[in-house]
Amino acid sequence: MPSIIAIPHSAADAPRNPVAADRLISGQPVQAVANAYSDPGEAFHCGVWEGDIGAWRVHYTEHEFCHMLAGRVRIIDEEGGERVVAAGDSFVIPAGFSGIWEVLEPARKLYAVYEPGS
Repeated sequence: MPSIIAIPHSAADAPRNPVAADRLISGQPVQAVANAYSDPGEAFHCGVWEGDIGAWRVHYTEHEFCHMLAGRVRIIDEEGGERVVAAGDSFVIPAGFSGIWEVLEPARKLYAVYEPGS
């Protein structure tokens, strides 16, 4: 029988990596991902992400539910529409979204990702 999986609220022990140079817009942000669970088919994942101040290009092939635990982030779509999210906010980024992820204050979020067709 499957057991309950606890999701940490910190990625303190996870490796910290810089944003890829070809996606970087500003700053020198590093980020950490502590994936806590992946289903056997590798289509669903969840855990915690942390990132430093900076901005980079994103393109989502997956659907992602996010719940901000700390910090502030501005998400800008390709048309220039923007949304600022902060600690306590929950939102979904649908597959196909392209734009800019800009960390305004060091941020931490819980995530649940579903990759269609995996």
